[in-house]
Amino acid sequence: MNLKSIKILLLVFLTACSFHAALAQSWEIGAFGGAAGYMGDLNPVKPYSVNNMAYGIIAKRNFDGYWSLKLSILHGKISAADSVSDNEQQRRRNLSFFSPLTEAGLQIEFNFFNYIPSLSRKRYSPYLFAGAGIVLFNPKAKYMGETYELNTLRTENQAPASPYRKYALSVPYGAGFKYNILRNWTLSAELGYRTTSTDYLDDVSGRYYDLSRLDPSNPRDRLRIALSDRSPEKGFPANDPRTQRGDFRPRDTYFFTGFTLTYTFLGSKCPPVQ
Repeated sequence: MNLKSIKILLLVFLTACSFHAALAQSWEIGAFGGAAGYMGDLNPVKPYSVNNMAYGIIAKRNFDGYWSLKLSILHGKISAADSVSDNEQQRRRNLSFFSPLTEAGLQIEFNFFNYIPSLSRKRYSPYLFAGAGIVLFNPKAKYMGETYELNTLRTENQAPASPYRKYALSVPYGAGFKYNILRNWTLSAELGYRTTSTDYLDDVSGRYYDLSRLDPSNPRDRLRIALSDRSPEKGFPANDPRTQRGDFRPRDTYFFTGFTLTYTFLGSKCPPVQ
């Protein structure tokens, strides 16, 4: 076998080995820890407002060093209160809510650099992601020391037979930065926003209900009156029926931000990939 043949075989071997390495690193699993936040009728102008801690798990199928498909299940909590707003009109409105969030999402992830932990020459890469998912939520509020679920109270007079659903479609999108901290371990930091198909993450969307149609002697109606319009708690008169209660934007948004630690399963001892 001459030198030229040896070089050709070596080149074929390295090419096949690199390709096999890309396939061998197919699966990646890990955990997410960080925070959740929200933008909507009670927080219309602060996209960076973090509410509470969040956590979750992910599983990822890496097609090559650039493209991945990620399945994630994340859980957090969002909240907001008019009483701490900088806006006088919001403080007068005096609404508040908090809600757990559980999201199952599927996302496409794109690395700017060819990134394979412990194999690629680059030990880091910025990345973008986008996808689709479903989110479960359940807005609640505290009143007179008790916690009440707002969905069934129909605070804006949603139809009795069909109050808004406590789930919605979500469209996640965002960016992050990943770094190969040790062998098969990757640490990533990311921020991802989610546009939803609902305007009721916070139980606020449209107009005030005509409370005169309710019976104050009925305990359920009395609770609806109290939680539909909370301006009287601050000493202000009740709002005129059918005037603006929400900001009339059609969708609420939430986000997750934090760190993900993942382990990539490698099944090959190949030379570094460019």
